[in-house]
Amino acid sequence: MGLMSKIFGTSGPARETGDYVELTAEDLAEEDIQTGTTLRIANISDKTDVIEIKDAVYDGDIVVADITRHSTKDRTMEHITDELKQVAREVGGDIVQKDDDQLLITPAGINISRERLGH
Repeated sequence: MGLMSKIFGTSGPARETGDYVELTAEDLAEEDIQTGTTLRIANISDKTDVIEIKDAVYDGDIVVADITRHSTKDRTMEHITDELKQVAREVGGDIVQKDDDQLLITPAGINISRERLGH
């Protein structure tokens, strides 16, 4: 008996793929959803896209921004990143670049871990 079994009791039979049900948006009633934070997906193609991202973060949303259209050494991307860093600081949130293709920006109260799970 392992440590986790002692803490949580013996586990049931192993789970299989068929044990899980895929849910779609239609499966959730609109009134059942009660959240204050929304995860927003954005594409950054030019500096004007930053306005909507900033508004979303100020409204308390999390934004995952696709930056694949820019090189990370691009001057425009540097300005965009600086603007979004400023927004994250202003709201008490966090910002991190994931590889060369995404920026994650969070509002106050949500921090982004710099450690990857299952490395």
